Parts: sequence; C-alpha cells; structure tokens
Amino acid sequence: MGFLKSLEVCFVNYFTFTGRASKREYWWFALFQFIVIGLGGPESVLFLAFLIPSLAVGSRRLHDTGKSGWWQLLWMIPIIGWVILILLLIADSERASNKFGPPLNEDGVADVGNQETGDIIET
Repeated sequence: MGFLKSLEVCFVNYFTFTGRASKREYWWFALFQFIVIGLGGPESVLFLAFLIPSLAVGSRRLHDTGKSGWWQLLWMIPIIGWVILILLLIADSERASNKFGPPLNEDGVADVGNQETGDIIET
C-alpha cells in the first residue's frame, strides 16, 4: 500500500474502529499526520482533525497484530507505555484470520485465508 492509498483508506474509514490495518497503512498515515501537524505548529487545531482517524487506524493496526485497540491507552504512560505501544505497532501482522477479521493483502483488502495454516487465498 502506497502513501496516497494509505491516506485514502484512513480518511474513508474516519470513524471505523473495527477490522484490520496493515503496517504500511498505519505508518504512512502517521508520517502524514506528523508532517501536517508539524507544519501547523504545536498550537495547531489540526491535531483535533487527526485525533479520531488516528485512534481509528491505531485500533485497526493493533487488531492486525491480534491486540485490542484499548492498548492505545498506553500513550498516557510516558516513556515505558510509549515504547511498549510502538513495539506493538511495528509488530508483524498475524498471517491467519483472528477475531478482528481476515488478513489483508498488499492493497489493504481483506483476503480469505485458511484459518488453520494462515495460507492466503487470492480473491
């Protein structure tokens, strides 16, 4: 998933806290958010515009690793919580379906796979 596709998916799923998000989708959106808010300065109201989609894509990313979106509360614990959460966000995706949905292909679209072996069947 490329930069523009990642932004499109994140903004289309502005309030979607269910499902999964790939590592690329999350980190491209995080980079875009960092750049835009950085250009606006620390007092920028752009932070508020990015709050909900940032939490949504964060939840979907954690779902992709098999964790609940509530793990994002670790952002409130300085240093230790941040390190733990970043490690969770950079973790590899679960290859098989999990309770949050089927695995995603390179385009961020759900693939139907064999749940026991984790093999992906192209659709």
